[in-house]
Amino acid sequence: MAEKLVIVESPSKAATIKKYLGKGYNVVASMGHVIDLPKSQLAIDVENNFEPKYITIRGKGDLIKSLKKEAKSASKIYLATDPDREGEAISWHLANTLGVDANSKCRITFNEITKKAVTNAIKEPREIDINLVDAQQARRVLDRIVGYKISPILWKKVKKGLSAGRVQSVATKLICDREEEINAFVEKEYWTIDASFLKGKKKFGARFFGEGGKKKELLCEKDAKDVVNSVEKEKFIVKSVQKSQKKKFSPPPFITSSLQQEAGRKLGFTTARTMQAAQTLYEGMNIKGKGHVGLITYMRTDSLRISDDALLEVRGYISEKFGEKYLPKSPKVYKTKKSAQDAHEAIRPSDVTITPDSIKSSVTPDQYKIYKLIWERFVACQMTDALFDVVTYGIDAGKYNFRANGQTVAFDGFTLLYTESQDQEEEKVSKIVELEKDEELSLQSLSPDQHFTQPPQRFTEASLVKALEEMGIGRPSTYSPTITTIISRGYVVRNKKNLVPTELGMIVNSLMCEHFKSIVDVDFTANMEDDLDKVEEGEKEWKSLIGEFYSPFMETVNEAEEKIGDIEIKDEVSDTVCDKCGALMVYKHGKFGKFLACPQFPKCRNTMAIVKEIGVKCPLCSSPVIEKKSKRGKIFFGCTSYPECSFTSWDKPTNDKCPECGGVMYEKMTRGNKKYCPSCSENKNGGDKK
Repeated sequence: MAEKLVIVESPSKAATIKKYLGKGYNVVASMGHVIDLPKSQLAIDVENNFEPKYITIRGKGDLIKSLKKEAKSASKIYLATDPDREGEAISWHLANTLGVDANSKCRITFNEITKKAVTNAIKEPREIDINLVDAQQARRVLDRIVGYKISPILWKKVKKGLSAGRVQSVATKLICDREEEINAFVEKEYWTIDASFLKGKKKFGARFFGEGGKKKELLCEKDAKDVVNSVEKEKFIVKSVQKSQKKKFSPPPFITSSLQQEAGRKLGFTTARTMQAAQTLYEGMNIKGKGHVGLITYMRTDSLRISDDALLEVRGYISEKFGEKYLPKSPKVYKTKKSAQDAHEAIRPSDVTITPDSIKSSVTPDQYKIYKLIWERFVACQMTDALFDVVTYGIDAGKYNFRANGQTVAFDGFTLLYTESQDQEEEKVSKIVELEKDEELSLQSLSPDQHFTQPPQRFTEASLVKALEEMGIGRPSTYSPTITTIISRGYVVRNKKNLVPTELGMIVNSLMCEHFKSIVDVDFTANMEDDLDKVEEGEKEWKSLIGEFYSPFMETVNEAEEKIGDIEIKDEVSDTVCDKCGALMVYKHGKFGKFLACPQFPKCRNTMAIVKEIGVKCPLCSSPVIEKKSKRGKIFFGCTSYPECSFTSWDKPTNDKCPECGGVMYEKMTRGNKKYCPSCSENKNGGDKK
């Protein structure tokens, strides 16, 4: 009997599904898209109602032949690509390529790759959702028109290799605008006064608040000294005691944007690194004792919905592992924004009983960290809220007022398992020291401190994703590729975690703002996203959406081409001589930051990494150690005498010696920069050498 054919995108996903379906099913992978617009031309027939001209992707010919052969011998074909616009479009192209009737019940989707989800999907196939396909086509055609019409102008007027796009241009503008705010910022001086008190053996502090019960700002040293000189002669009396209880609500489960933000803040991951790890967790991997299993639900989602089965499972887990006091009386329901695709779920573990520790030996460090983050957040979202006892003391010293805040944990609730990080550090709160009203305090010291207001912070990947989401720019699938694009084009570079615009980025942004205002306009781009959602919902016809956009856009393009003059960008010249032709090399920006290139290109194609000494001698030969970057852009450290000396390390060697064995101490290149000795720690903590 002929087998039924199931087509997915990746071999890993195919292996997981094959395990669940067993005999009678042949599961194969399309390796993503098989049909797309050609790169060599616009491929949109603007004279024929914007009809796309699709072709077979180069290199996919043999794969398509193989798929056709499998399809011909199959008794039934199921298209099981991802449950979103992109996945629906892949299924539609596969159906057309393989001669499958798109109106037949050939499409199956599942939010998680578990046996139950897969077998249920097979029982309930549906037709291909043409509205989803049209929404994907509309985005693809729209982005192709914008990119292929504006980019040639940038090539001609600025330099080759540049590009523009709906979402990438807005993202670049946000980063450039922030840089201009920073450059225009004028710092202002202000002062604080901290008082230190002692009660028994406990020290506690209070901060100057104001005068006569009203808040007063100290703008200069004289203001601060006047207060200090006055209160030094006074008694410090507790005038008010305000006690309350504060509830800290458990955070919602992850959606794509919040996962990317939290992984950026807590783990220092880029959006691309986060999504790469999440993709493999979703598609499935070999876990000791369990075989090939999918570990999380679909990771491109903006829905906070949790299935009834998952709620039942996690509530049972919380009750068993943490006790009834950590389990709310009823499941927590989180409100999803209107534009979200509620057919999806939030990102959660496929099976909450598969704990992070149970898979640690079977997965990579990145996969473990992302799974742990998702697992803990999901369990925490269904635990009871945390309670804190909070007290605020009003302390008077003559006519001036100080305030002391304190809190203690009344009930830890979800914080027993998980604490959400913040973009900015929260104000530190001391533990409660019990004080009585009218009590006189024992002053230990007064500390006036000078401060200056700080400019706005540069965007990190996490805060940029947050801004894009809040403004309605892009969708879950676009955040990571957008950031990758603006970095690879050289418009933006990473400086530690910060995103900093380059000179090229500022120039291109300036041109876009002057000549293509609608493309970089936040409201215009957000409204376009809403229109794409309307196409998906069947409320708007996709070709009419493109038609409304095209005519005014082309008027802008034609006008810009006439008005924009040639712009010369001069490369910054270094003092490094090209060892092939003798020219002074210039600085260039690439995907992984700055590098040196010969200005005689294309006659001379020589490039060099920028050598950055770290002030440390090689532990093996005492030559200087330099910072390097791998092909993937990851920083490591190596000896300048390479290849004669083989020393390389992912972690940074230091000049510090281990107090126990006298060996070289290394610094973990992660949050906290923890130092360790590889010999004494027996590699438990650390930085495996390359």
